Formats: sequence, C-alpha cells, structure tokens
Amino acid sequence: MELSVNRFKQAITAGHSQIGLWCSLPGSYVAECVAGSGYDWLLFDTEHSPGDPLTVLAQLQAVAPYPVSAVVRPAANDPVLIKRFLDLGAQSLLIPMVNTAEEARAAVAATRYPPGGIRGVSGLTRATGFGRIAGYAEHAEAQLCLLVQIETREALDRIEEIAAVEGVDGIFVGPADLAASLGHVGKPGHPEVVAEVEDAITRIIAAGKPAGILTPDTAFAARCVELGTTFTAVGIDAGILARQSEALLQRFRA
Repeated sequence: MELSVNRFKQAITAGHSQIGLWCSLPGSYVAECVAGSGYDWLLFDTEHSPGDPLTVLAQLQAVAPYPVSAVVRPAANDPVLIKRFLDLGAQSLLIPMVNTAEEARAAVAATRYPPGGIRGVSGLTRATGFGRIAGYAEHAEAQLCLLVQIETREALDRIEEIAAVEGVDGIFVGPADLAASLGHVGKPGHPEVVAEVEDAITRIIAAGKPAGILTPDTAFAARCVELGTTFTAVGIDAGILARQSEALLQRFRA
C-alpha cells in the first residue's frame, strides 16, 4: 500500500487554479452529494460548524472515491486537533486565526514528527493504512499541505513574516473575521475590507506563496482569481441550500 499523492498541494504549488466548495454541514451524505459536482476541493469545516473528528472521518471516507481533494479546518491552531485530523488521513489542513510567524511555526511543528516537530506517533491509524503504508512516518510530510488563515489587522501587518515560515504551503484570507477586525463586522463587502483583501492577495503572491479565499460573491470571487488566488472557495453548502430553497419558494409565492 502506497502513500497517496496530495494532488491539491501539487496543483496550488504549480499555480493551477483550484475552485472549491465550503462544507459546513456535518455528515457523509451531503459530502458525497457535492463530491460529484466537479469542484477541485472541498473544505470540511469544524471551526464554524458542529463538525468534529468523527464527522470529518465519515466525510473523508465518503468523498474518497471521487476526484476531489479534501481540506480540513480544525477549530483552532491546536496540536491535539491537528494530530487527530492528520491521523484520520487528512493531508491538507487550513489553520484558522494565524496572526504571527510564531503561530505559523507552531502549526508547522504540529504536523511534523520529531525531531522536526511535535506530532505524536502512532503506526495504526487511517493515515498509515492501519500500518500498511511502508515508511509513512518518513514520507508523510512531503504529501501534507499546510494552509494558514489570516483574518485580523495584526495578521495583515505580518503577511511577509508568516509567508517566510518554512512549511507554510499557502495563505488564506478570511474576509468575514477580517471585516470585524477592521471595524466592519458583518460587512465583508465594505470598500475598506475589499481593498485590504485585494492588497493581501497581491502581497501573498509577491511573497512567493499560493493565496486563497472564500467568498460566495461570484463577482468578487472572479476578481480574486484575476488577482491570482490559486485556491478559491466560491460557495458554502448551507448557504446554497438556504438561499436556493428560498428562491424556489419565491417563484411560487410571487
């Protein structure tokens, strides 16, 4: 049994645009439903959803047969949570609220086995094929993709420092929390927020890292791709269900 190649990491490293969908609804059924929709990647969220390691396990299993990459967002930059998702077989992680280079280095360390990091060792996990992948501990790092999320004024001011951390494979801009940090909570479309997001994307790319974002605003998503985002999430499963179900009803209420 061989270690799976991380196609998502390969694609963003090569600069190939990857269009994704945010999955905030826990459970394998919805995950499998959208896995066949043709997106390049799906983000399984456990920060702003009821998701946890057990629900993510079911989601990873559900989408495994499909040609789509899975990215998991832990609830926090916590080495225990990171370890659990890696042991479940997640190869790409998005770490929220990374504000400094020190916090970025801590996230990297959580994904590396000693002596290069602090990840705990177990030979009988889903990630190791339950002990069937020869040399997993030696080779896992090459197929792991670590994305860090900047979503505060402090993080904006330190983009170049965060980008310089070895082991950070991409930087993701979070417009919602960034808007709050800039004094415009609930208004990610505010001109100041938009200007900061666009500037951040440009600076991330100039620093030599792939840039990513989530925005259900299709026009702004296209603008971000134009600016150079390599991993761009363009919708959220719960939002699609809520808004489209409302729109369908309004056709008959009108």
